[in-house]
Amino acid sequence: MPAPISWAHAWPYLAAALAFGYACGAVPFGLLLTRFAGLGDIRAIGSGSIGATNVLRTGRKGLAALTLLFDVLKGWIAVWLAHRLGGPDAALMAGYGAVLGHLFPIWLGFRGGKGVATALGVLLALDWRIALACGATWLIVAALFRRSSLASLASCAAAPVLALYLPLLWATAGEAIGDRQFALFAAIIAAIVAAKHHSNIRRLLSGTEPKIGQR
Repeated sequence: MPAPISWAHAWPYLAAALAFGYACGAVPFGLLLTRFAGLGDIRAIGSGSIGATNVLRTGRKGLAALTLLFDVLKGWIAVWLAHRLGGPDAALMAGYGAVLGHLFPIWLGFRGGKGVATALGVLLALDWRIALACGATWLIVAALFRRSSLASLASCAAAPVLALYLPLLWATAGEAIGDRQFALFAAIIAAIVAAKHHSNIRRLLSGTEPKIGQR
């Protein structure tokens, strides 16, 4: 059995994976698509976010769907490629980078989106079953309460719980132990995304948060 790679040897590769993930996540598809469609700067309307929910406030459902798709894909691509080239630890670092890149893109003065779609893409690359369960959580909460932010917070909160317990249905005992790292990863991502929703949380508590599709 080969000796484990020490941190001194591993950190350059992990740092490269983090940087690669950040570069993928920092591509502002919502801003690019709306500008290409002649709608101006998406940051000047609604919440000022570059994500699909704010794009939907322009009334262009097709653009919102494309934004959602591309934001999911950039998270998926970052993690998938990092895993192929550097293994599972590199994949997790790329996942962190992708979410941080979307939240704080250097090209936009570190003011980006809320990170939910990109986080979903990251989860999709790591375990599609957990990603689908999180997506189902979003759909159920959104259908019941018509608040995208509430659905996003609920799905993010569900992610670490699902990552910890859902794999027990199909994993062996040894594999289940490894899922604790995944659950911790999901919990950190959920906390970062929730912190980005601080203004939405205040509006939810005051009852002033707009409904899905409301301009």
